Amino acid sequence: MGRFVHCEYIRTGEKKMDNKKQFKPFIPAGKVLPEFTITSVIIGIILAVIFGAANAYLGLRVGMTVSASIPAAVISMGVIRVILRKDSILENNMVQTIGSAGESLAAGAIFTLPALFMWAVEKPDVFSKPSFIVIALVALCGGILGVLFMVPLRTALIVEEHGVLPYPEGTACAEVLLAGEEGGSKSKVVFSGLGIAAIYKFIADGLCLFPSEVVFSSKSKMFTSSVGMDVLPALAGVGYICGPKIASYMFSGGVLSYLVLMPAIAFFGGDSLSVVTDAAGKALAFNQLEPGQIWGNYIRYIGAGAVAAGGIISLIKTFPTMIRTFKNAIKGFGHKGEDNRTARDLPLPVVLGGIALLAIAMWLIPGIPVSISGAIIIIVFGFFFATVSSRMVGIVGSSNNPVSGMAIATLIITTIVLKLAGGSEAEIMTAAIVIGTIICIIAAMAGDTSQDLKTGYIVGATPMKQQIGELIGAVASAFAIGGVMYLLNSAWQFGSEQIPAPQASLMKMVVEGVVGDSMPWTLIFIGVFIAIVAEILKVPVLAFAIGLYLPIYLSAPIMIGGSVKWLIERKKYRNEKEKKHCTEMGTLYSAGMIAGEGIVGILLALVAVFNWKINLSGIYGGDANFAGSLTSIGNWIGLAVFALLVSTLYFVCRKKKAATTEIQDIDNE
Repeated sequence: MGRFVHCEYIRTGEKKMDNKKQFKPFIPAGKVLPEFTITSVIIGIILAVIFGAANAYLGLRVGMTVSASIPAAVISMGVIRVILRKDSILENNMVQTIGSAGESLAAGAIFTLPALFMWAVEKPDVFSKPSFIVIALVALCGGILGVLFMVPLRTALIVEEHGVLPYPEGTACAEVLLAGEEGGSKSKVVFSGLGIAAIYKFIADGLCLFPSEVVFSSKSKMFTSSVGMDVLPALAGVGYICGPKIASYMFSGGVLSYLVLMPAIAFFGGDSLSVVTDAAGKALAFNQLEPGQIWGNYIRYIGAGAVAAGGIISLIKTFPTMIRTFKNAIKGFGHKGEDNRTARDLPLPVVLGGIALLAIAMWLIPGIPVSISGAIIIIVFGFFFATVSSRMVGIVGSSNNPVSGMAIATLIITTIVLKLAGGSEAEIMTAAIVIGTIICIIAAMAGDTSQDLKTGYIVGATPMKQQIGELIGAVASAFAIGGVMYLLNSAWQFGSEQIPAPQASLMKMVVEGVVGDSMPWTLIFIGVFIAIVAEILKVPVLAFAIGLYLPIYLSAPIMIGGSVKWLIERKKYRNEKEKKHCTEMGTLYSAGMIAGEGIVGILLALVAVFNWKINLSGIYGGDANFAGSLTSIGNWIGLAVFALLVSTLYFVCRKKKAATTEIQDIDNE
């Protein structure tokens, strides 16, 4: 895309260009186009409810959600440009802004609230299921706070850090919108990537003709570990957009967790008993554990500690910029300010007043079990994790935002505080989950809002209108998520094979561990000090910590995408124009791949509700041991098909037959 100033995503703290002065959005500040219209609001609300419901099911089924920003943008272009015959990039951007709110709010809710349903089944005489109204109000508080907390951070993270934080999905969404606006070869590149990725995703996860996750495991006295990757197009696209530096930091964290910590835990533990039990309740020895069990019961806590420490370090380093932003906002009290449409946020008095009113409401509303101290915890930790989440999604994207890691840290601290304050176990556990839910939603919403604001910053949207759009999407989604959760729990019950709710089960275990004094503090502090060592070595600690926390199956394909960009950048070109053009063609194609997988992912989540699936994967062999992994036909087919997919990205980048005028346009911009 010629109008987006691409630059190397350098490490925080290094000297960077003054992007505010050099960057020019697609729609200039002085130009006004239809943006916040009835059409964009209605379509956005519909998509927010649909994507929220689809992602609620997906998250309860497999423990993760997919970003809805790009699918919403593509659907919006189809409706507004093709069906309604209107031409406004800012309207399309508003639709994706409102529509993506449903996915983020659903992610925060389903990662925690199902724990209350599961306790109600296990101990019906002590716990009761939360009502529809309580779920809606809790989700509403978290959603609105997530948007409001991001308002004063926009200048610090989106404007000041432009060129430093890539915000891969926000950038990709802008690429999709701009490609649809500009048309020509750029549009063809985006939609080529979209089409190929959509077909690939449907064949892999719809028809299951080959596995979308390739795993090679080893379980022995000599070496217990597991390596592999999710062979999916969106992850490769994220890696290309992030670039080789960030991708390598994430991958190095994954290597440490899977190839150092995991085998070390299994080796040193040996025949001693672990915390894992078999079906009969008998404790298993460390050398009997599968790699996945070691990750879920040990590595994950180490990673959560590293992410929490990395977030604190990142917040400390960002603090001067945040203070400067607040000072500038306070100076504007009572003043009209500069007449700049693209720099206009919600007024700070409105933001602070809204936060104060919500804190009081959470304390006074009878259905929400939050005391005044709990409300203070929500505001303090909510703002902290909103900052951390916004910076993290700037590195790895919303789909890979480790919201559950932040929720674990919140639940640990909150449960300890509530336990010290006194009360019955049921009251402490219920309040901890509700507070954790609100903060979890805050983190998810702040991350989504920052991605949307990044898209708006590139295309030239009005930040204040986008922020209002996010609030509308949060309100609509909050009242939809309660009905979706009750529907799914009534159909299958949380914790069942159909909807195991893996993230909520983990949160339930964390709260029970703190209340019952069985929390693995040693593992958490190991992660904290690993993050401190990374910071001492001047490694970007947050990217490294995220790689340590997330499965290596996610960081490996991101590393491959980053490696493709590294190869393209190292290739010899006739001039800088040609290099820039080839690099940007890869960004456009990557944006299309992210969009294609996102759209099909949403569709597969919707049709999964009707239990529709054509599964042909039974033709593949393989088992949990390394020999079985090596002989599994599916693993090798998955790798081969993924290699073909990555090769299409590489060859798109190497195309030299671009029109001279297009290269000249890039140079002029």
